Amino acid sequence: MKQVRKGKIVAMVGFLGLFAGVLLSACSKPTEEDTSLSKVEEAKTLVVATSGTLYPSSYYNDENELVGYDVDVAKEVAKRLGVEITFKEYNVDGQVSSLTRGESDFAANDFGLTDERAEKFSLSTPIKYSFDSMIVRKSDDSGIASLEDLDGKKAAGEPNTSYMRLAESYGAELVTYDNATNDQYLTDVANGRTDVILNDYYLQKMAVAALPDIPVKILEDVYFNPNETGFLFVKDHQALQEKVDAVLAEMKEEGRLKELAETYFQTDISVKSDQAIQTVETD
Repeated sequence: MKQVRKGKIVAMVGFLGLFAGVLLSACSKPTEEDTSLSKVEEAKTLVVATSGTLYPSSYYNDENELVGYDVDVAKEVAKRLGVEITFKEYNVDGQVSSLTRGESDFAANDFGLTDERAEKFSLSTPIKYSFDSMIVRKSDDSGIASLEDLDGKKAAGEPNTSYMRLAESYGAELVTYDNATNDQYLTDVANGRTDVILNDYYLQKMAVAALPDIPVKILEDVYFNPNETGFLFVKDHQALQEKVDAVLAEMKEEGRLKELAETYFQTDISVKSDQAIQTVETD
């Protein structure tokens, strides 16, 4: 819309100013009301996107039940909100897309609460504090002793993740998977199809421990990038995000987050560690 130009006649200034105000008012888009919380309350159902393949945050147990730290925290949130919960399973890209398409109320899958994500989504308060590490073959450490040794190695992971971008910045060849399970990732490192997996330390620690017959290990003493994880919401769905944050604060104060953390990680990852970890950036 063209802007109203200043008139040359002083007597017309007041009229032009009023006319401009009317035009701007007519052309301005009204602020859309945030109904994210009321929609959940009216539907009496919280819809959560997750993977179902990320042990121990979101996976199927021996009874074929969807469980895990992020899953159980989400279940507890729904319970305290007085609503049912439904999970929809996607890979990482699919979970993000489900938010933008309006198919899910939030995503729960060990998502890093990064500045980059904050530009596109509303982020919950942290439910997990950790850092990153690398899984390699037991027999030869995959020829890796540092991040610099990733040059020319095959790094396994889902596309478009911060872990794969970091591996690529150090010269690794990327081998991508679509929502694969831990045993596939670890087996491929063990048999040489890939060389390394960059991911969260506590997730990798639990995965290696759960599959002891696969000859891989975490590369000790090569830890980097302290991080926080939590839930992702649509950017303008602040009403729901703030309500969930209030519930998470309540759960933390009552010790419920600690209880769930120790159930799945054997340690309390719901509080920040004082361990000094280096921060590395992608190129």
